[in-house]
This record gives sequence, structure tokens and C-alpha cells, in this order.
Amino acid sequence: MTARVSPYLTFAGNARQAMRFYQSVFGGDLDITTFGTVHGPTDAARDELIAHATLRGTTGVVLMASDRTPGRAGAESGTSITLGGDEAELVTYWERLSEDGSVTVPFARSPWGALYGRCTDRFGTDWLVNVTAPATP
Repeated sequence: MTARVSPYLTFAGNARQAMRFYQSVFGGDLDITTFGTVHGPTDAARDELIAHATLRGTTGVVLMASDRTPGRAGAESGTSITLGGDEAELVTYWERLSEDGSVTVPFARSPWGALYGRCTDRFGTDWLVNVTAPATP
């Protein structure tokens, strides 16, 4: 089984700048999706905030990030842990991590085809679990 653990960083409006800096450090490809792209245009300032960014560094470093969801209360910045892979064992990980915690996004089929869920475990750690759809022959 192969599993990947990737930091998911949350910023208060400066995710784009932070991820461009990390790209200057680690090299590689940076993919950015804004809230305006995901939800459609609503407000110029909100639309340019980062809904999701992934940096795949040249040496295997993978960082993900977003700006804090507009209107969401909480810390100015924070970290979540993304656990991803293509094996059913990750379903068991989800069950264990979410037990006695709180589920933010129920574990279910996502629009991108993966099984996806988000929870905060009993110790306060935020987890995003993404089980990719198996490739078809």
C-alpha cells in the first residue's frame, strides 16, 4: 500500500504569495484555483482568494494550501494534514481518525471522483482524507 501525507496550509489572504515563495524554494509546478473559479464570481476581493493550491516540488515535496474560507471564524492561519492514496486501507484510516472527533465534510464520493472527507480528530488535528478512484484498464 502507498499512502501520502501532505501538509495543507491555511492562510488569511496571502496563500498565493506564500505558495509562490515555496515554489521559489522547492521549484516544481504550482497549480492554483481561486474561490471565483470554484464558486463563480461573487465579489472581486473574495474571488481572487485561493480555494486550493498544490505545489509539487522537483524533489518530491508536496505542499497544499488555501486562504481561509471567507466568513469562516478561526485562527488567522493553520495546518491540516491531507492523507491520500489509492487503497481501501485509507477508508479504515478515515473511520479511526473521525471516531470520537467531529466530521466537517462527510466521507463520500467527491465531484473529482475520489472518496473524500474532512474531520477533526479527538485531539484537534484537522484531517483531509482523499482515496483516489482506481484507474480503469
